[in-house]
Amino acid sequence: MRYHLKMHRLLLGSLLAIWVASPQSVPQFRDLFNGKDLSGWVNVNTAEDTWRVKDGLLICSGKPIGVMRTDRQYENFVLHIEWRHMEPGGNSGVFAWSDARPNPRTRLPNGVEVQMLELEWPELHKRDGVTPPVAYVHGELFGVNGVKTVPDTARGERSMSIENRAKGRGEWNTYDVVAVDGVIKLSVNGKFVNGISRSTQKKGYLCLESEGAEIHFRNIRLMELPPGVTSAEQSAPEL
Repeated sequence: MRYHLKMHRLLLGSLLAIWVASPQSVPQFRDLFNGKDLSGWVNVNTAEDTWRVKDGLLICSGKPIGVMRTDRQYENFVLHIEWRHMEPGGNSGVFAWSDARPNPRTRLPNGVEVQMLELEWPELHKRDGVTPPVAYVHGELFGVNGVKTVPDTARGERSMSIENRAKGRGEWNTYDVVAVDGVIKLSVNGKFVNGISRSTQKKGYLCLESEGAEIHFRNIRLMELPPGVTSAEQSAPEL
């Protein structure tokens, strides 16, 4: 009995030593934005002054419409990002699993969009007297430019959050995005409220969107998770 207890302790000690000696085997968050410059990002189709860094914040002017992408692709990950709109009805978002090749007409690429809208957007975008649903501004998820997804809570082809949790102009919002094997779950300000599954593209670039209004970002961090079984057809082309 004492022998087995001793061996058990030795085994646990050895496993602990291996874990401590090999921290790279444990997924860790790392900064995608260093708060100083745009290292790690590539301006795809916006102006030189669309994106700038000030006081540790990533500031997007919103003009012209377009995106900035990460310098490498990601498949399975957890993304933490904080954002605030500075204008009424501001529009932006994050594209996951994107090919980062903009459509010439819309100036936006494909992928799965994680919507970031300011709360006044529905009132400012009535059509024929009809106000878009308020859930539209609380973190909708949808495939764009040919990428198909299955919504958790369908609003047409889009998935809308089941609880309204986003904050308005000038206030910081926190998104935690868990993306694994074609499934995305979105937490808005501390609660998971939306998701999609069966994305036809599940590996690609992350893109930040410029779409007409000033928006600020901070604390952009990513934890990369182990890859899955992803075919070439399910992956965006490397640029």
